Parts: sequence; structure tokens; C-alpha cells
Amino acid sequence: MIIGLTGGIGSGKTTVAKMFESYGIPIYIADEEAKKMLNFISVKKEVIQLLGENAYKNNQPDREYIASKVFADAELLAELNGIIHPRVQEHFQEWYDQQQSAYVIYEAAILFEKGGYKKCDFSILVTAPKDEKIKRLQERDNSSKEQIEARMKNQWSDEKKKDFADFIIENIELETTKLQVKKLHERLLNKGKS
Repeated sequence: MIIGLTGGIGSGKTTVAKMFESYGIPIYIADEEAKKMLNFISVKKEVIQLLGENAYKNNQPDREYIASKVFADAELLAELNGIIHPRVQEHFQEWYDQQQSAYVIYEAAILFEKGGYKKCDFSILVTAPKDEKIKRLQERDNSSKEQIEARMKNQWSDEKKKDFADFIIENIELETTKLQVKKLHERLLNKGKS
């Protein structure tokens, strides 16, 4: 089975993914793979065409510059996603074909927004209060509240995502989250058997 895992920025979806990984479940983190793909020659050419030469510095993607461009312009963001997402999907399929476990976790920030959940057997939404998300992101990236809120505006709200999710993990207190993951892992193993 393919289990989609998503959550708004700062919700802690990667933390939750790592909890599943501790049970031996293979994890595919789409956003990490997308970042690696920015270094592929074919992708690089298209990104430079879209965002200009400044998108790369010393032959490396300038993530700050790219983010400043795409998070201020929904059309540019959609075009960038159009360059990278099909390649991520192809790479995931190759990876998935090599897995042997009862299920895999496909973690993606925009699982519902782009319809990726339709390719999953079930989906999990990780939520957290907005203030908590902002605090985590400020600690993690030293981003300003304004920068964080601009990025949040490009994602659906948790309320909207809840309509699409099969399971919801509220990630506020780490020990409680671990328990939720353990229970869900056991349920998913049972679903895999039926």
C-alpha cells in the first residue's frame, strides 16, 4: 500500500515520517527528492529559463532566491512544480517498485493540492496549531513571521485538507504523537492483510 503523508509547513510531517520509519517502514520524502532534482542538468536549464540566471549561484540552486520568486507568485510556483513534480512521480514509482514492506509512506507537502492523494491507498494529515507551526519554523530556519505566513498562504488550510484525509495526527506533544503513530501503524498493517 502507498500511504500519503502530508501537513502544512511546520506541522512536523517529517518528524512523523521518521516515527513510521522507526517501525521499518520505507519513507519517500518528495520535497527532499525535488530539491536534489534542482541539480539535474535538464531541470537546471528549465529553472533558469523560468526564473533567470540568479536561480543558481556557483552552480548550485539559490534556494532563497527561488523561494522569494515562487512564493510571491502563484503562477511561477505552479510552473516550477510543473517542471519538478512529474520527475518526482517517476522517481517515486521506480523506488516503490523495489520496496518489500506491507506499506510505504509517501511524504509530500502538497499531496492534496496537486491530487497526489488519488494515487495513495490512504492519506494521513499531520496538524498543529498555527502559532506552534510558526514557532517551529522560526526555530528551524530563522524565518520571519511574515516569510512563514507568505509560504503558508500557498498551502491549503488544515481545515480544507481534513476533508481529504483518511487519518489525522495532531502533532503537539511528541509522546502523544508517538502513540498516535504506533496505533495507526498497527491499523495499517491490519489493512494490508485484509
